[in-house]
Amino acid sequence: MIVLISSIVLSACGSNNKENAGAGNETKGNNAATEASGPIDIGFFAPQGKAPLEDNEYTKLVEEKFNVKIKWDVAPTDALVDRRQLLLASGDYPEVFLEAKFTTGDLMTYGKQGVLIPLNDLIDKYAPNLKAMMEKKPYLKEAMTAPDGNIYGIARLNECYHCTHAQKFWMNKAWLDKLGLAVPTTTDELYNVLKAFKTKDPNGNGKADEIPLTGAPNKSVWNGNIDSYLMNSFIYNDNDKYLTVTDGKVDFAANKPEWKEGLAYMHKLYAEGLIDKASFTQNDQAVGQLGQREGDEIVGSITTALVSYLVKAYEDTDERQKHWVIVPPVKGPSGVQLAGTSQGISEFPMAITNKASEAQQIAAIKIIDYAYSEEGALFSEYGAKEGIGWKTAEAGELNITGQPAKYSFSGLQPVDENVVRNDSWSLLGPKDLSKEFRDLFATAQDPLTAAGYEKRLADATAAYDAYAPKETYPSGAYVKAEDTDTIAQLATSIKDYVNSNMAQFIIGDKDIEKDWDAYVKGFDGLNLPQYIQIYQSAIEKK
Repeated sequence: MIVLISSIVLSACGSNNKENAGAGNETKGNNAATEASGPIDIGFFAPQGKAPLEDNEYTKLVEEKFNVKIKWDVAPTDALVDRRQLLLASGDYPEVFLEAKFTTGDLMTYGKQGVLIPLNDLIDKYAPNLKAMMEKKPYLKEAMTAPDGNIYGIARLNECYHCTHAQKFWMNKAWLDKLGLAVPTTTDELYNVLKAFKTKDPNGNGKADEIPLTGAPNKSVWNGNIDSYLMNSFIYNDNDKYLTVTDGKVDFAANKPEWKEGLAYMHKLYAEGLIDKASFTQNDQAVGQLGQREGDEIVGSITTALVSYLVKAYEDTDERQKHWVIVPPVKGPSGVQLAGTSQGISEFPMAITNKASEAQQIAAIKIIDYAYSEEGALFSEYGAKEGIGWKTAEAGELNITGQPAKYSFSGLQPVDENVVRNDSWSLLGPKDLSKEFRDLFATAQDPLTAAGYEKRLADATAAYDAYAPKETYPSGAYVKAEDTDTIAQLATSIKDYVNSNMAQFIIGDKDIEKDWDAYVKGFDGLNLPQYIQIYQSAIEKK
């Protein structure tokens, strides 16, 4: 289970040993003055776990290391934001929010009110690891810096590589081989492949039971909606805000002629029975039942970030999972060939409030900075004891890129599945979960094995890198505090309008020629220009 979790989470990096040693010496010196009077009491707000955080081994480690005593205020994960809001409204909030799902709008609102304090000087003086990472990853600093120049919240740097191009498309290579077909490279070739899947009995059972292409709503299957992949052969589709960026200018994709062309293509596939009718309604369980049903395989391709929704890629006993290959972006009739791309930071777990004394502020920022060191990230995520959550890699163990690994998850001590581990903070609080740290860990080199699933996803993602657009809208752009409520309403209504009309055009309930102009006109009543302008101002930080 540890190996499987690690293959999804994809862990973290940090500074070198020399830097870590310097940070440790600095901490020791600054804490000396407080040791005589005992630990610094400090309140942390966090989600409630399966085991008490006060007994957590990593909690005890940082308490000893930074001479603090943490008083925990916890809330159920599904009520985290509501509980946070109640605390802020009451005025009875802790010194530190360690994991509170602050958005950029939240940070601006509470920062302007003085509830959340600016962290710039604290980072500059007491957070060398975080500061170095902000210099190494400029987008991290950009994401955390509000339009007024202040940093009110610390982000978790989670560079999930396979998340970078998550709008993927997977295809049944066994069927391609059976029919003597190659992986398609254009929309015309894709149409021909799907047509062959439907008409040429690739599963060989003499029945017309094949589903050439299936999918599911994005809320149920990550990027399972069919347009998340297919539309990128006509115009860029971010599968979220429907924004494009060219030379810094923000525009909207879902009312353009190219969007209409993409809808027409998808309608053609649907009208000829090449798209599963259930793609607009089924959930993840239904998708799994399609892929794992007894008897003959019936699915030829699927749009999703993870093929494991369909087949048991985590189990070596499932031979079907070996049939599936990634299909890079296919070229559309006008030469468009793009990969949905996501990079940015949209949530900020940690913030320090105006209740914190200077000593509490310094202690809090040092605790977070430690998690931005290699050692701190390792211990925070996997536990401080080697042999339980991680171990030093052995000679010959390779990382995801085929280079010698530093850490490994193989051969760990067996853990009683009935015992709740309480030795790390796991994904709690800000920390360095960068690609560089992930590349320190060993992984199986055969992507078609369960242990090699991480490498399979990484290899699939690499096939999309060359097709990333030059500019995309950053997910963590700061929307002005006064625009937060407005953009929330506009975004919901516009996204619902796009999605409902998309389904109707693809299915044929609306005619793409007769009803297109009315669809475009409908955006007038949804304040589309204001929607675009708010997002334009956000990236300009005006």
